[in-house]
Amino acid sequence: MKLTQFVWPVRVYYEDTDSGGVVYYANYLKFMERARTECLRALGFEQDRLRQDQGVLFTVHSVQVDFIRPARFNDALEVSADICEQRRASLTFSQQVRRSGESEVLCSGHIRIACVDAVSFKPVPIPDVIRSELTRVS
Repeated sequence: MKLTQFVWPVRVYYEDTDSGGVVYYANYLKFMERARTECLRALGFEQDRLRQDQGVLFTVHSVQVDFIRPARFNDALEVSADICEQRRASLTFSQQVRRSGESEVLCSGHIRIACVDAVSFKPVPIPDVIRSELTRVS
C-alpha cells in the first residue's frame, strides 16, 4: 500500500558517472535522497525546520537497492519516493529510478528512515503533525 506518490526529476551530470559514462552505483543513493527530501518538502516538512521546531531528524536506518540497468551521462531521470510503510518511529520508502517518459526501471530500492531525537539520536515517535499529514494524503 502506497501512502504517497512523488516523482522528482534528476539530470545525470558528468560528475555522476564513471569513466565509461555510466552512473556510479553510489550516486543512485544520492538521487533517492534528493527525492525523499523533496517528497517531505512537498508535504510541508523542511528537514531544518523539523529539527528546529520538532526536535527531530530523519536518518537512514536501512537500504536495500537493486541495480537493474545503467543510467548514463546526460540522461534525464525520474526518481520516485513512495511511502509504503509507516511505523511508530520510521517510514519506509519504495523508490525507483527511470529515464524520463520511460517505464523501464533502472534502479529500485527500499529505504527505511528512522525518526530520531536531534540531540541524543535515539529513536522517537514520528511527531503527530507529520503523522496527520501522511494520513490526510493517503
